[in-house]
Amino acid sequence: MRLRRAGASALLIECRDGAEVEAWRREACRRRDTGELRVIDIVPGARTLLLDGVEPGAEAVVSAWSFSGGAASAHRPAPLVEIQAVFDGGDLEDVASLLGMSPSGVIARLAGTEFTVAFCGFAPGFAYMRGHGLTVPRLDAPRPRVPAGSIGLAGEYCGIYPTASPGGWRLVGRTSETLFDVRRDPPARLTPGTRVRLVAA
Repeated sequence: MRLRRAGASALLIECRDGAEVEAWRREACRRRDTGELRVIDIVPGARTLLLDGVEPGAEAVVSAWSFSGGAASAHRPAPLVEIQAVFDGGDLEDVASLLGMSPSGVIARLAGTEFTVAFCGFAPGFAYMRGHGLTVPRLDAPRPRVPAGSIGLAGEYCGIYPTASPGGWRLVGRTSETLFDVRRDPPARLTPGTRVRLVAA
């Protein structure tokens, strides 16, 4: 782990991998909830965690943290969101071929996984989910328009397009559920740390 300042009132924690980011995110949330850490926002990335809006002196406090996986896991359990999914994506057969699996095997893996939202990005409400243990490359050329609700794979992540947009992820399915709505609080249904299951409809 490497800790450095990011502007006047933020700290950036650089981690080895996504698992370490999640451990630090949970610990930061736990300490915020107990009042040990004053912070406006906790923002995970693929290999970083941003603590935004910290008080002066926070760098010394955070650098002195010592915690184990057990301590971090004491933070309140993350919610579980079940999303009804139809696995009929246009890239499903290509994904299966790339992985040396059958399409039904890919579906079984995705439907049998409890994902964790690692971070959000690309578009409002777009959650990068980990846990399925599959790695596939993005498309060589992105599609100019991917329908809202499309379920895709790219790299080590699974994601669901909350709105229609261009995209280069390999599409394996779809859902009709709304994942981002500015009238909700919070607008995004899937936030970092949320556990997610794709339920075959």
